Amino acid sequence: MEFDVVVVGCGPVGALTANLLGTRGVRTLVVERDTAPHRQPRAFSCDDEALRIYQQAGLLDEVAKDMYAPRRAEYVNAKGRVFATVALDEVDFGLGSAALHFFDQPRLEAALRAGLDRFPHVTLRTGVELMRLTQDDRAVTVVLRDLDTGTETEVRARYVLGCDGARSTTRVAAGITLTGTSYAEPWLAVSGEVGPDAVRVPHTTFVCDWRRPAFVSPGAFDTYRLEFMLRPDEDPAQVTSPAAVARLVAPYVDPDRFTVTRAVVYTFHHLVAERWRDRRVFLLGDAAHQMPPFLGQGLCSGLRDAANLTWKLALALRSQAPDTLLDTYEAERRPHTEAMARTSVRLGRVFLVRNRVAAFVRDVVLRAVQTVPRVRRLVRHFEFKPLPALPDGRVMFPQPEVVVGGVRRLLDDVLGPDFAVIGPGVDAGTARDWSGPRARFLRMVADGEPHTENDLVDVTGTLTAWFARHRTDVVVLRPDRFPRSDRDFATAG
Repeated sequence: MEFDVVVVGCGPVGALTANLLGTRGVRTLVVERDTAPHRQPRAFSCDDEALRIYQQAGLLDEVAKDMYAPRRAEYVNAKGRVFATVALDEVDFGLGSAALHFFDQPRLEAALRAGLDRFPHVTLRTGVELMRLTQDDRAVTVVLRDLDTGTETEVRARYVLGCDGARSTTRVAAGITLTGTSYAEPWLAVSGEVGPDAVRVPHTTFVCDWRRPAFVSPGAFDTYRLEFMLRPDEDPAQVTSPAAVARLVAPYVDPDRFTVTRAVVYTFHHLVAERWRDRRVFLLGDAAHQMPPFLGQGLCSGLRDAANLTWKLALALRSQAPDTLLDTYEAERRPHTEAMARTSVRLGRVFLVRNRVAAFVRDVVLRAVQTVPRVRRLVRHFEFKPLPALPDGRVMFPQPEVVVGGVRRLLDDVLGPDFAVIGPGVDAGTARDWSGPRARFLRMVADGEPHTENDLVDVTGTLTAWFARHRTDVVVLRPDRFPRSDRDFATAG
């Protein structure tokens, strides 16, 4: 049996990867040990870039309807006094969605798996695990075992993508090791269901109590998420008891009306695979990198991996790009992932101060520096979060609403899944002279200018400002919506 790609793991990253491959016509086999989507709400948050990636897979409406966008996030001290606020309802990074969303992982995974049904060339096999793999110059041979029958089968694929999490079997089979740090501090994560009238802290809150740092927040579908750092003398087995959980959650929700769906102790990691590619095997998501949770970027980073790699694989499989284009996956993704991890670590140092005097100094200093307008704006508008950018400084192209043919839509819905060439300088000659892969060509006009039914009208002024700022009248956008460089054009042409 032969496929273009085998995706190992069908969690959120694996399922999204398979959907993106499906949109590009890639014959894909997805294998997953579990027989049903994960029923526990492990992952919890995603950002505007993640929603834009779901949009590229044609699933924005399906996943966004089940999400909750908080209006603000507060940092409070041990007495509950706010010393910093992120005004999320004022933050707009220009990517087409709110800056932060909370979701229910079982519902998300179900929507992503249902999306695979759109593609006759994508096959999902559950209850199947990867046993081993071997590579040659043309393909990878994977040996799969059916967990129900014990039967082993061989499958050949041009490439294998390991999306199988922190304990990745794919990573082990490829002989790739992890480097970094595992933090010793255990945390208790509690998820549950609660009615609005039983919520005592209604906003996303980082409780910077030097005695017990915590994170609490409402979520989607009347759920609530709480995470507490454990003290050195606490027994992880005891803190998950109903009585212990009730005591911990009581300041934030009414424990008598809070139905716990998950209470587990975990530790977090700052780990990166030594390499993300071994010839025809690639690692994505937690298989490639794990980071502290304080910026909520673990899952988002895996989705970015998928958005970066899948269009390149599609070009290589169609012989429209050399295999060396695939080397740019790690080169482009690793620096941004490591920047996110460093920012998360720095945020954790603020959040996790465990000394009373140091916590007092932190509170005083943070309140003081925010009297400076620039610093206050940096905190309030979440400007400390690294932008979606490539190592050479290219930033993801904005996504405003535009009008084409009299219909107002988000930009990516107009551009489609392939390359796009847009700008006020696009004309018939632009398409005639194009020597790159399949692309959509659109002339952009400012709002109020004469235009045809086929023109893209910049009704918000966002794109007009972008072209003026960059002193150009045409831009080539890659399928992941970063402006292309000369290197992209050479390797993907």
